[in-house]
Amino acid sequence: MYVGAHESASGGPYTAVERALDDECEALQLFTKNNNRWTQRMWTEEEAAQFRQHYAKSGLKGVMSHSAYLINLCSKTAKTVEKSKVALADELTRCAMLGIPYLVLHPGSHTGQGEEAGLRLIAENLERVYETEEDGQWQDVTLLFENTAGQGTCLGWRFEHLADLFERVFDPTRFGVCFDTCHAHAAGYDLTERESYEAVWQEFDAIVGLDHLKAFHLNDSKKPLGSRVDRHELLGEGEVGLDAFRFLVNDDRFADIPAVVETPPLESGEDSFAEMVALLKGLRA
Repeated sequence: MYVGAHESASGGPYTAVERALDDECEALQLFTKNNNRWTQRMWTEEEAAQFRQHYAKSGLKGVMSHSAYLINLCSKTAKTVEKSKVALADELTRCAMLGIPYLVLHPGSHTGQGEEAGLRLIAENLERVYETEEDGQWQDVTLLFENTAGQGTCLGWRFEHLADLFERVFDPTRFGVCFDTCHAHAAGYDLTERESYEAVWQEFDAIVGLDHLKAFHLNDSKKPLGSRVDRHELLGEGEVGLDAFRFLVNDDRFADIPAVVETPPLESGEDSFAEMVALLKGLRA
């Protein structure tokens, strides 16, 4: 497992690579645009080339982008769905320009329409998005569904939701899963003990398939098992606990998978990323 962090791209995408190296990361996640805005100017080719060059020279083993939080392909509001489709296409293009192979997406919130309708709408609208692809421009970008905590009407908190999406999407080979440990804990999947940890992965493999798992978000949880509340905590200081992360970083099944922390700041107010990355490396056998 290649451990790293979600780094700021303030000052241009290449700066996220520099911050990752400062934090001694092996992997990197970044936003390729403001995560709370629908639109933003596209990178110039010079800016994209600058990122690609910095990344190629960095020695980092994995990179992913996280899509904007506004995107919801199963909203009951037609305007939101239309804006979401345009925004997702834009983010896929940004990843393709930068050479980023993974784009992480929260599946969506059905906003009262029900799980079945929500999952159907996600798959249908994903197909509409990919119909706008020009000359296979996104072919090297895999869209990763992130498991969620299950707050409100959010989909993706049950493994069955993820499996359903893979059955419905137009081409499953273009999609994967990013597994968030905080979200899994909040959704009721217990990674804290060896026996329950193995049971979770047996269930995931049986329902979704480990072959779909492409990335991790390593976060502890402020809230208890099954709470369905998404609150990230520093590793080892929450309800998940260090043993789960020790199991993960030493699990041969995940040896070549990028895993990034999205942990809150330290009490001092400083970023926790360097400390969390060092902690994860220290858990390796």
